[in-house]
Amino acid sequence: MFGFTGKLLRVNLTDKTIKRENLNIKDAREYLGSRGLGTKIMMDEVDPKVDALSPENKLIFLTGPLTGTLAASAGRYEVVAKAPLTGTIGASNSGGHFGPELKYAGYDGIIFEGKSEEPVYLYIKDDAVELRDAKHLWGKDVFETTDTLLSEVGEDARIACIGPGGEKLVLFATVMNDKHRAAGRSGLGAVMGSKNLKAVTVEGSGSVEVARPKEFLEICRKARNLLKDNPVTGAGLPTYGTQILVNILNQSGGLPTRNWRDGGVFEYAEETSGETLTDKYLVKNKGCFGCNIGCGRITRIPDGKFKSFGEGPEYEAGWSYGANCGVRDLEAISKANFTCNELGIDPITMGATIACAMEMYEKGILSKKDLGCALPFGDAEGIVEFTRLTGLREGFGDILAQGSYRMAEQYGCPELSMSVKKQEMPAYDGRVLQGMGLNYATSNRGGCHVRGYLTSPEILGIPAKLDPFVTTDKAPWLKTFQDLTAVVDSAGICLFTTFALGLPEISEMLRTGIGLDYTDEEILQMGERIWNLEKIFNLQAGLTKEDDTLPDRLLHEPIPSGPAKGLVSQLDVMLKEYYEVRGWDKDSVPTEEKLKELSIL
Repeated sequence: MFGFTGKLLRVNLTDKTIKRENLNIKDAREYLGSRGLGTKIMMDEVDPKVDALSPENKLIFLTGPLTGTLAASAGRYEVVAKAPLTGTIGASNSGGHFGPELKYAGYDGIIFEGKSEEPVYLYIKDDAVELRDAKHLWGKDVFETTDTLLSEVGEDARIACIGPGGEKLVLFATVMNDKHRAAGRSGLGAVMGSKNLKAVTVEGSGSVEVARPKEFLEICRKARNLLKDNPVTGAGLPTYGTQILVNILNQSGGLPTRNWRDGGVFEYAEETSGETLTDKYLVKNKGCFGCNIGCGRITRIPDGKFKSFGEGPEYEAGWSYGANCGVRDLEAISKANFTCNELGIDPITMGATIACAMEMYEKGILSKKDLGCALPFGDAEGIVEFTRLTGLREGFGDILAQGSYRMAEQYGCPELSMSVKKQEMPAYDGRVLQGMGLNYATSNRGGCHVRGYLTSPEILGIPAKLDPFVTTDKAPWLKTFQDLTAVVDSAGICLFTTFALGLPEISEMLRTGIGLDYTDEEILQMGERIWNLEKIFNLQAGLTKEDDTLPDRLLHEPIPSGPAKGLVSQLDVMLKEYYEVRGWDKDSVPTEEKLKELSIL
């Protein structure tokens, strides 16, 4: 098969067996790979009602058909499982070099099932595959684990692992690869930890064969030139990284501040911006495999109490610890983000959970006795210390490790959790960006920005400018964005390429890469098929229409100041139209006609 290796590894951690299986060609053609194929495997093999942290849940690492090829930014892979934070289908995307290396070793993916009695890691070097003892790695952070394994298996290997957050089942633990790249949301690192699986090491000597090499190379060159010439991917992201969005969102009035309480304008935004990060702390840019954007930031805090060196922060982490916590100290924000990478926890949920705790403290719901200290908005030292405590599940960190919804619910104030389906929303206020609010409410993995990034048209004007304040046409725009994103994730390329590349370029890379002459419309329908299958998983897991909503704050508390003063989310106006354009009934259930159209039934 062109684009695919045609092989999967199935690893039963309970009985320590490893099997090689042929890739299901029919499923690969209908669900493309990575995120889509992982969802199909989960639907076929796992009861959606399963306890996410039980041995019966499966953990799937999958690449896409373009992963490891010369396609633009083709370094992505997906980790798929039922998610412990949300109870939804969990699919989290990561870059770096791990995914391509897995393809070069000869495997499209790995299915982990069961649970090992003792800590283990999976060793892969081409045809040599074995489970090895990891007791000496248990308790080590991500960086220590990676360095130790590289010394044991060879410096040419690529490592994916968990830190203490995953081991201790923090509900938003991450799977980390290449030290700083993360399958970051929904807690799939906790699933890995629940199976006593510490790491996967992989080294491959193969390559990925494409169907029509000359045509494929030409379309890849065209795509890379489009990325180079685009103002976002060719200038903004390489120069300032994703943190460039801090000032842009602040100026629009859409930067959520102090647990979304104080509206969309942060008075210290400039101090936490990508421009300031670049001017004061940037060492160099860094890109993932095959990337000519280079949005990654290598930064250094040279001295002081927040001394650190590593990657980030990216925009979402910078916001969650910055404006959302009312913190203006970029050094503290960077240190908190580095601590997340070391411990293997999601900085979006972590910062947002601390912000929720800060509001609970200021309202008198949490006391110094509960927390062990004061925790007001703006506490720079607090965001660093409570991140550490959470990753280790020490002190009040043991409660923070549940995420903001469960923490707030425990104290009788779930309305203070800025989450959807128990996952914290990222850095775009849905009262201002009406389409992003609809995206949060309908996302199949809870509060999430990268499943239908309507910030692109609503704020950046790509591919067309939409007024963020209005609801007109947001439902059909969102459906298209969600379906296309499912294609991009499943193909194995970076979502950021879509600032410059559209469906025609992506489709042409797929056609010439895998050698199947799908039309553009058929490829986009693959994304719709994936989205609907994810929805079915969630419905069978027990979610309902009532979960397609936003926190009361966004629905009933108007933005208090700034350019968007007075706005609330008009979700009810958009949701009915969204279900209609999706071909779902009024209860958000895909109709039989829609499922037949998508060949799901």
